Amino acid sequence: MSFLLDPFAASFVQRALLTGALVAVICGVVGTWVVLRGMAFLGEAMAHGMLPGIAVATLLGIPPVLGAAVSASGMSVGISMLQRRGRLSADTSIGLLFVASLALGVIIISASRSFATDATAILFGDILAASAADIAMLAVVALITLVVAIGGHRSFVAVTVDPRQAQLLRLRPRVAHVLLVGLITLAVVAAYQAVGSLLVVGMLLGPAVAAGRWTTRIPSTMALAGLIGTAAVALGLLISWHAGTAAGATVAFVAILSAVVSALAHRILSPLTQGRLRVRAERNS
Repeated sequence: MSFLLDPFAASFVQRALLTGALVAVICGVVGTWVVLRGMAFLGEAMAHGMLPGIAVATLLGIPPVLGAAVSASGMSVGISMLQRRGRLSADTSIGLLFVASLALGVIIISASRSFATDATAILFGDILAASAADIAMLAVVALITLVVAIGGHRSFVAVTVDPRQAQLLRLRPRVAHVLLVGLITLAVVAAYQAVGSLLVVGMLLGPAVAAGRWTTRIPSTMALAGLIGTAAVALGLLISWHAGTAAGATVAFVAILSAVVSALAHRILSPLTQGRLRVRAERNS
C-alpha cells in the first residue's frame, strides 16, 4: 500500500492529481465529440497552433495560457477562412496552418536569446508545477464545458448524424460546429499546463476511444472517459514517481495505452458475454 499511497502524500502530487482529474473531465466530454466527428486532426492542429502564442506571451511577460488561447483561437478562425475563401478542404487547411504555426513558434523561440521558459515544458507540460490558481481556472473551464455540452447536446448530435437534417430542424448546424470548435480550443488550452502542447491530443483521444468500447450512449461515454482519464492521470503520476520519468508524458502515454487495453479487453470479454446471453436466451425459450 505504501508503494501506491506514498507518492500522493506530497502536496505537489496532490495538486497534480486534482489538476489532471479536471483535465480528464474536460477532455472526456470534448474528446467524445472529437472521436465521434472525426476531428482528431483539428485537435492536434490546435495543440500545435498554441506554440507561437505561448512563445510571444512568455517574451512579453504575460501568462502563457493567454497567449495559448489567442493563438489557438486564431488557428480556428484561420482554418474557417481558408475553407470558405480559399476553397480548400478541411484537412488541407488544417495541415497548412498546423505546419505554419509550429514553424513560427520554433522561429520565435530560436530567434530570442532571452527566452526564459524551458521549451520542453511548453511541449510536454509540467503538471507537477500546477498551482491553486491553475486548479481554479480548470474548475471554471470544466464547468463551462459541461454547461455548453449539456445545452448544445441535441444540436451536436444532429450535426454529427446528419447536418442537413439538423438544418431542417432549425438546430443551427453552423453554430453547433462553431461551439464544438470552441470547446476543442478550450480543452486544448486548459490541458496545456498538464501535458503540454504536443501531448494534449493523447488526453483528448485515449480515454474517449477506450470508453467508446463499452458504452452506447454519448453521456455515458463522456462519463466513462472522464473516469478512465482520471485513472490514467493517477497511474501516470505513480509510474512517474517511481520510475523517474517525465510526469506529463507518462500521463499522456498511459491515456493512449488505455485505448489499447480497452480494445484488448473488449475483444476477450465480448465473445464470453455474447455466449452467456445466448445460453440465457435458449433457457428462456
